[in-house]
Amino acid sequence: MNERRRRITESGTASFLLNLSLLRLRIDRSPDENAILRLARSQMLSVYDAAYLELAQREGLPLATQDADLRRAAAGEGVALVSSGDGEDTESPRK
Repeated sequence: MNERRRRITESGTASFLLNLSLLRLRIDRSPDENAILRLARSQMLSVYDAAYLELAQREGLPLATQDADLRRAAAGEGVALVSSGDGEDTESPRK
């Protein structure tokens, strides 16, 4: 889609895919659906965003996002945020 809209070149796509393949990614197949729905309802998040928050909680990892609502929810749930290094981000303490 982005190539068609001329947002990225074919070589840019190839470079992105190569860089992506170098990451050590792991597919999570054990989400806690009840926790996701609880987070979505209590924090007024989409289920999609709540799934990211649930994963960070469950794995005890900081959450990387620029979404204001998700950052607010993470802080409310005691989930640390990844700092961008620009001086504006603060890490939330774990509960």
